[in-house]
Amino acid sequence: MNFIDSHCHLDFPKFHADLEQTVERAFAAGAVALINIGVDLPTSQSSVALASRYRPIYAAVGIHPHDARTLSSETAEKLRRLGRDAKVVAIGEIGLDYYRNLSTQTVQRQAFIDQLDLARELNKPIIIHCRDAYSDALNILDEHYLPQLGDRLPGVVHSFSAGVRYAQEFLKRGFYIGINGMITYPGSTQLAEAVKIIPMDRILIETDAPFLAPQAHRGKRNEPLYVLEVAQEIAKIKDLSVAEVCQISTDNARQLFRLQ
Repeated sequence: MNFIDSHCHLDFPKFHADLEQTVERAFAAGAVALINIGVDLPTSQSSVALASRYRPIYAAVGIHPHDARTLSSETAEKLRRLGRDAKVVAIGEIGLDYYRNLSTQTVQRQAFIDQLDLARELNKPIIIHCRDAYSDALNILDEHYLPQLGDRLPGVVHSFSAGVRYAQEFLKRGFYIGINGMITYPGSTQLAEAVKIIPMDRILIETDAPFLAPQAHRGKRNEPLYVLEVAQEIAKIKDLSVAEVCQISTDNARQLFRLQ
């Protein structure tokens, strides 16, 4: 049973002691690829370095909205150079986070726009982080990204946690929806309702490891192997087998990220 964890952070410190074993567990269980995501310049650099070490690991590079204030012209140029690497399959994670507001909303919006421009320039899909900012994110995408995209696939909304309304809005715009361990939480009714209406050919499964471990491991470190528990919950909701969910989501990730 093949699967792809479409969003993880294996370069983070929580994996420094046992990275090799973590990767081996995932591939022994059927992982065919892992997408490691940058959140600032150092993690974008380490993501590319990690991808260079493992053939089935790919990278995304970008500045998370928390760190939007760090996106200078010099940083943008370094991201551009990183983004040209053959193992970089997306620009992300980028977007808006109005829950924590660790960078001002004005700065977040400009950093988002600048990185949308970079994604178009490099012909890469985007990985969106969005929290408590869906309306602004959609407006920015409509004005600064989608009209110039042509027939290219736009990207994925990572760690989706909103309900049916916003799922439909992103689907209308051609986005994939990333579902992670939150779908296993007892209080995830709104997310479960959204999963019901999201077509399987638009779902990616992800862990966001080391964060958001599924319910059975909640409070502990997450890892790519546990994406199978996300697939199990989606299978229940969709009345499919776990193998079907894994295969379809694998095909989706291959298509979006143009994986070999």
